[in-house]
Amino acid sequence: MNWIQKLSLCCALSAAVVGCGGSQEPEVRATDGVRTSRPVAVKTVAVEANPARRTSVQPATVLPYFQADIRAKVTGYVQELTADIGDFVPAGAILAKIDVPELEAQRPVIEARIARAVAEEKRATSQIALAESGIKSVEARFQQAQADEGQVQASVAAAESQFTRTDDLVRRGSLQARLLDEARLGRDSEMARATSVTSAIAAAEAEVSVALAKLAAAEADFQAAQADTEIARRQLDELQTQLNFAILTAPFAGIITARNIAPGDLVKNQQAGEALLVICQIDKVRIHIPVPEIDAPLIENGDEVTFTFPSFPAEEKLTAAVSRFTGSLEPSTRSMMVEVEIDNVGHKLLPGMFGHATIALSENIATNTLPARAIRFDESGKAYVYVVSPDETIAVTPITTGTDNGHVVEILTGVEVGTRVLDAHLQRFTAGQKVEVLSN
Repeated sequence: MNWIQKLSLCCALSAAVVGCGGSQEPEVRATDGVRTSRPVAVKTVAVEANPARRTSVQPATVLPYFQADIRAKVTGYVQELTADIGDFVPAGAILAKIDVPELEAQRPVIEARIARAVAEEKRATSQIALAESGIKSVEARFQQAQADEGQVQASVAAAESQFTRTDDLVRRGSLQARLLDEARLGRDSEMARATSVTSAIAAAEAEVSVALAKLAAAEADFQAAQADTEIARRQLDELQTQLNFAILTAPFAGIITARNIAPGDLVKNQQAGEALLVICQIDKVRIHIPVPEIDAPLIENGDEVTFTFPSFPAEEKLTAAVSRFTGSLEPSTRSMMVEVEIDNVGHKLLPGMFGHATIALSENIATNTLPARAIRFDESGKAYVYVVSPDETIAVTPITTGTDNGHVVEILTGVEVGTRVLDAHLQRFTAGQKVEVLSN
């Protein structure tokens, strides 16, 4: 017998006991003589409820505390560029200058307009002074005419009395008739003088009105000159504001992260489009964390957040607190944006950097847990467990998992507390398969 025949004989003998080439499930003979497989012996674990503070692990994105797109508010050529990509600049630092000769040419024109308006103010001031002097003069004449009116009225009364007495004496024959004529002439003369004084008073009143009108006109001219001066000065201020726009400055201290201009480039007054320069404040940064709908109601300001970043060693973690959150869900992602502010010591955190955030939610809740070894995953990555019923029958049950620390996994849906599931086992099972549960 050669060695091949000897090997075949050994395999045949071994197959009668355990099968050639591998182990075989124990077989038992039924009463009718048909061989059946003995149920696989397994151990089970129960779903437990453990009080724990729930956490939410989500992606995190680093953003600058502030970011400003620097654009031109005037049209001109880039005269000077004093900042470049990577430069740290203080607040108010000059980043670039734009040459705007058209605006510079308007300055002397406006300054001349201001000088002319100021001269008009001086002329109007002189007219006011002249009108005020004229008022004083005509008021003096008016007062003199009023004084003369009193004297003339007294003279008229005396002449009238003299005429009456003379007329009475002439009628009695005590005086000659010619004396009555002389008295009449004297009375008429005083009455004529009274009329003249009355006319002088009226003329003086008219002159006062004219003088007042001239004063009002002079004051109006002065106010108009003042308004012209103010308009011209405001135009100069407006021009200066436009000239200030020709100097691009940093709104805050930060780093230049983009530059899209060079000396000599033509830039235009732009409201949108590509920014000439971009500056980011990174002494302090904001970290945005999209929290899913299931965890969003549990977020509160002050919740502790731990960050890990692929760029840093695994043991290097950052801890901060929730600064604010939007309080609403983004319709497209069904998530709520949570923001954390953190001091960026050494500028290690760069805008756009990606990491993971673990948020310790404010509410302590009892969570259903299972050992990680009791959870299986199908070809698509979905988790499931083998639930063992009281009659020791297998049920394949999908589950939803939560937090996982490598040893214990949170079970969100699928099984309840006390449900017994298969512990670690190398064999796959099918729904309805019988097993033999070993005591733990």
